Amino acid sequence: MGKVVVEQSKTINKYFMQLTKQNIAQIKQQEGLVIPAENLFALPEKVLQFGTGVLLRGLPDYFIDKANRAGVFNGRVAVVKSTATGGADAFDQQEGLYTLCVRGLENGQQVEETIINASISRVLAAKTQWDAILQIAASEDLQIVISNTTEVGISYVEESIEQNPPASFPAKLLAVLYHRYKTFNGDVTKGLVVLPTELITDNGIKLQQIVLQLAAFNKLEDAFVQWLQQSNYFCNTLVDRIVPGKLPAAEHKKTEALLGYTDELMIMSEVYRLWAIETDSEKVKEILSFSQTDKGVVLTNNITRFKELKLRLLNGSHTFTCAYAILQGFTTVKEAMNNEDFYQFINGLMKEEIIPALDSSVVPTDEAITFANNVLDRYKNPYLEHQWLSIAVQYTSKMFMRNVPLIVGYAKNTGKVPAKMATGFAAYILLMNIDKNVNGEFEGQINDRTYTITCQHAEVLAAKWKKHEEMGDLVDDILSDTNLWGGTNLANVNGFAQAVKDDVITLIKQYFSGQVLT
Repeated sequence: MGKVVVEQSKTINKYFMQLTKQNIAQIKQQEGLVIPAENLFALPEKVLQFGTGVLLRGLPDYFIDKANRAGVFNGRVAVVKSTATGGADAFDQQEGLYTLCVRGLENGQQVEETIINASISRVLAAKTQWDAILQIAASEDLQIVISNTTEVGISYVEESIEQNPPASFPAKLLAVLYHRYKTFNGDVTKGLVVLPTELITDNGIKLQQIVLQLAAFNKLEDAFVQWLQQSNYFCNTLVDRIVPGKLPAAEHKKTEALLGYTDELMIMSEVYRLWAIETDSEKVKEILSFSQTDKGVVLTNNITRFKELKLRLLNGSHTFTCAYAILQGFTTVKEAMNNEDFYQFINGLMKEEIIPALDSSVVPTDEAITFANNVLDRYKNPYLEHQWLSIAVQYTSKMFMRNVPLIVGYAKNTGKVPAKMATGFAAYILLMNIDKNVNGEFEGQINDRTYTITCQHAEVLAAKWKKHEEMGDLVDDILSDTNLWGGTNLANVNGFAQAVKDDVITLIKQYFSGQVLT
């Protein structure tokens, strides 16, 4: 799609109308702008969605809206919000409509698309409109439940589902399912497909386990528990799309002026999108027909390879290069990616070291290379301001979860030392030369630049820096601390410790200009 283009004479601060169904017909068609047809507003509510966040609006609701426009899914989304607001909010005022600005790179080419999303039928507050939500639960049209309630949202809380409403998301979901069961007298064809998008492993399985626990706590009948297990489908899913949310204020106003309407709910997303859903059920595949209209929805009987790709190539490359970028003075990812040397480093890291470290029987090499190229496009996105210091939050835990298996896997698969991984690890050690400041925060310094680190192992690493006078001893202590690395002694990985020691010395000479490291 091309860019939205308007006449230069249009004044940036002059807006014509608010985005509403009534005003849709008055919005001028422009290149790159997708305007919903009137018939979309009459589609039945097939989805009950818990959460109004930007990830849901930028990914699942994006797919559903696209499928509706193609005449495939033909269903809208009723959204449940956890907070009750006094009076009408933006969702009410705009009748669920919002603008999604898709911006970024795809196959090295810049993409800009502006979509007025009409997937949301209404937004209901659980605290004040629970009866209306239960009415949706009793609808013949309902087929799917989607959630994004943060990772904490999928947790077990003992409570009665007779509350109006229950407090926790799993209890709300159980109440919806139980009400549906009673409405249809246990009809086995009336079960739902449940798609949690919270970023936890096996999110569907864990959610189902909690719901079953709650059913037992609420002493619900065995027949219902059997219906719950046999007629409903809790699918593990993996979501991957950067949705920063609102545009910067100046950009938001400029975009509104170009479009000719105001929109309080306007958000931005990157081009890349993935929603991997684990299922081997033909019935589920039929219900999730929106998967037919976008390659970003993948229905698979095993999402392990998608988790590995995201964890190792996207998250892992971030973690290996984070400290290295900060040492070089880069603030944002896109800034670093505009530096040719850094670009070549991260490109080589992914293709020459991370991919060979993966199990090719789980992650085919050709898929890994394609994914790596997508990651490079995403990192270079000129519209995203991803801060390296934000990526460094909980640095040690991220290094353990994402990258320790890669260090071990590369050595095992190739018999060689991963040189770029060693450089990234050496930079991490140098960044963790920190101490508490007067506010109790852990702080470090690179020449005249001071930075703050949030890491649950900061105290341990600060103590190691104070303990050792020789850099070699410090490196050995950190690499061999199995408490940091989940039982793995990285000092035993052949050649890795020496490579890290050499890189520590090299990086000090390159980036610390006479600063004495203590």
